[in-house]
Amino acid sequence: TIRPVRRSYYDPSSAPGKGVVWEWENDSGSWTPYDMDVGITIQRAYEKQHPWVDLSAIGFCYVIDFATMGQINRQTQRKRRVRRRLDMVYPLVSGTLPKSQSWPASPGVAAAPPVPACACPQCLLVMSVKATVSAVGPGTATLQSRKAPAVPPAAPKAPAPAPGAKAPDSVAAARGTLKPLAAQGGRRQAASTPALSSASSNASPPGAGSGKASRPGLGTLNRSHLQRLAIAQSRVLIASGVPTVPVKNLTGSSPVNPALAGITGILMSAAGLPVCLTRPPKLVLHPPPVSKSEIQSIPGISHTCRKTTKKQAKKGKTPEEVLKKYLQKVRHPPDEDCTICMERLSAPSGYKGPQPAVKPDLVGKLVKCGHVFHLHCLVAMYNNGNKDGSLQCPTCKTIYGVKTGTQPPGKMEYHIIPHALPGHSDCKTIRIIYNIPPGVQGPEHPNPGKSFTARGFPRHCYLPDSEKGRKVLKLLLVAWDRRLIFAIGTSSTTGESDTVIWNEIHHKTEFGSNLTGHGYPDINYLDNVLAELAAQGITEESLVQEKD
Repeated sequence: TIRPVRRSYYDPSSAPGKGVVWEWENDSGSWTPYDMDVGITIQRAYEKQHPWVDLSAIGFCYVIDFATMGQINRQTQRKRRVRRRLDMVYPLVSGTLPKSQSWPASPGVAAAPPVPACACPQCLLVMSVKATVSAVGPGTATLQSRKAPAVPPAAPKAPAPAPGAKAPDSVAAARGTLKPLAAQGGRRQAASTPALSSASSNASPPGAGSGKASRPGLGTLNRSHLQRLAIAQSRVLIASGVPTVPVKNLTGSSPVNPALAGITGILMSAAGLPVCLTRPPKLVLHPPPVSKSEIQSIPGISHTCRKTTKKQAKKGKTPEEVLKKYLQKVRHPPDEDCTICMERLSAPSGYKGPQPAVKPDLVGKLVKCGHVFHLHCLVAMYNNGNKDGSLQCPTCKTIYGVKTGTQPPGKMEYHIIPHALPGHSDCKTIRIIYNIPPGVQGPEHPNPGKSFTARGFPRHCYLPDSEKGRKVLKLLLVAWDRRLIFAIGTSSTTGESDTVIWNEIHHKTEFGSNLTGHGYPDINYLDNVLAELAAQGITEESLVQEKD
């Protein structure tokens, strides 16, 4: 697969220019770096000594609190730790930005190898490869006899290491095997591309090298020889602290020759890009096959399937009647702003949309949380929402009434399978299968009358069959009935609009691994999802309400 790549330049005063990296703690307890633009925004606010920074301006609903070094989700109020660390500073570029060109340079244009900045193993390896390529002159590819004796090529002249420094054996291994690989590349492109040749020998004229090869072609190298090249380079890079990059097809039966991965690593290193070849861990999305006789219903939960329809909660009451249940009138407004319209509470509401049947200067206080707003603003906010008889405080997210969502119709199945999740070897597994078909958006959706897509269904999710796992399942069933598991919007993964997306309640979709952060083991997952359900107004009290 060929994908485009790009190179970006950053100001020396920015986060990458100073080597500053901002990271957030994921569900598995490891640290994930922010995208470069996000990190630059955070660092800029940090240097200006702001107490916090709101990332909504660049498309993320998060607030970074520098006092607690935490990331707060503005919708769910979930908090994650963040940290700031120093990494390698991006190299400085003087003068105008260089024009893009292919590498290596065109035949006949030989550039002198640059002097290495240091004698560390990584620099020695990179510079030795650069020196080999820069010393190549024009020539013509020649077919080489596989019966020719394998004579090792002369090692290219590498930059002299610092006094007392000794290059490791892995460096020599990488140097010694570079030229046979280059010869293979020339043989495949004999019609149009000159092959790489030894720096100490002249190019062979056409037909002169037949049967008189002084070095072996790729056909004379066995699999272990080719792998030693990749491993030698990897050891050098690991020793120098370069992050590992998983590359597939290093071993096993595959149509892709394992030498391809080694060649890729050598070329990237010669271009100044650090790379380390490793074997990627295996992604395990689904459990082993399970027969129908092995599937069990879940004790304490009736049925094994739940469906939803398009029916909304009964409205009946006007917005003013709904809000009256949750508000107290305030005769003397405090000297502060209404957080909806940002006008003073002592002044009329600044809402400019369709005018509700409420005086713009009336002020009310929510009875549970005590936050104060213009009644005019609250009625307008309610009319712009789901209009299901519930209200959510825009300041602290406290929910009044029963919150429902806009999830499209679908089916939810749940049962026990006889396999254990990583980290939960003492119990079986609850499997949840969501299935939502594509359809047409209703009046409660972003674009009524327009069709929507449903990608990736049926979606399989997993919970441990423990006491807490069953509790989470019961609450997920309540969330499903209230249409809060999914919504219709824009996918943050693909960028597709008018499609079914998750609705702030995280699910585990990997059964036997945790490569994407959506799998096991994850000791905090059950507690985190309980907090996310509570943010949607679904707690153990909700189970009692559903029974009533």
